[in-house]
Amino acid sequence: MTDAVHTPRVFSGIKPSGGLTLGNYLGAIKRWVDMQSDDLETIYCVVDLHAITVWQDPAELTSATREVAAGLLASGIDPGRSILFNQSQVPAHAELAWIFNCVARVGWMNRMTQFKDKAGKNAEKVSLGLYAYPALMAADILAYHATHVPVGEDQKQHVELTRDIAAKFNHDFKADGFFPLPEPIIEGPATRVMNLRDGTKKMSKSGDSDMERINMLDDADTIAKKFKKARTDPEPLPETLDGLADRPEARNLVDIYAGLSGHDAEQVIAEYAGAGWGRFKPALADLAVDKLAPISTEMARLMNDPAEIDRLLAKGSEQAEAISRPIVDQTYAHVGMLRSR
Repeated sequence: MTDAVHTPRVFSGIKPSGGLTLGNYLGAIKRWVDMQSDDLETIYCVVDLHAITVWQDPAELTSATREVAAGLLASGIDPGRSILFNQSQVPAHAELAWIFNCVARVGWMNRMTQFKDKAGKNAEKVSLGLYAYPALMAADILAYHATHVPVGEDQKQHVELTRDIAAKFNHDFKADGFFPLPEPIIEGPATRVMNLRDGTKKMSKSGDSDMERINMLDDADTIAKKFKKARTDPEPLPETLDGLADRPEARNLVDIYAGLSGHDAEQVIAEYAGAGWGRFKPALADLAVDKLAPISTEMARLMNDPAEIDRLLAKGSEQAEAISRPIVDQTYAHVGMLRSR
């Protein structure tokens, strides 16, 4: 049989688990904005169902969901070109997640490295939702027959599991080609932005010190101060990118510059070869302020109008429902479940 031809469609999501950082912007949001085009359907989701795999204060979850939505909109996600919504407003995610829980194998889940990292030594005490997280992620993607998923390197394994779930469903229910096998998209000079105080650790909104990260709502003075105090080494920038191999903090700042400028790291090194940090850090701070200040201003405006955020998310959820509902109904039919509608 010939596999079905699926509409080229992008899906990706971001958790509302606290303030957005430069890592979120360069690692995901900027790439999502750049992928918007007339030739590709783009669907972006604030994944609040994923957020509650660990305890969330209800009021803080509501606020964080709106903040992430505001960040996406302020960064250039256009509701006229992309579908933007929060996950819990579209039932397809939870409905398909249960079916995929019954398709996926326990052995597959046991191999998920992110669960091991997050659970640590307390695996017996974490929520079942955290363990089953990858099946919900598969539902997020396959509810829209998404063909491409922009993710960071740390999420690549989950997209591979989504492909396994899709292939097993298609085989088990003789639904050849019904679910596509989505491709992960991992590209760009700063897909993994590191900590400003320790270049071996990922930039995180939950880090110990606010100086470790650039927050999307930081003002210009704060951004400049954080880059000025970012950890480096005494050596100037090298002549070639290979010279950064054992210099994680230096490589991180070069990658951030590349991500913000739209150039690759090789071009940044070519421009700043031999430069000391007294020259490079101020240039990086100026670039970051230039790129981020308009976003933070628009985010603040949107956050002062929560009704507008809610309206846009509701509109997006209606659009998402229109795509996902027929797919879920066909999934139930393949499984053999009776439906009254």
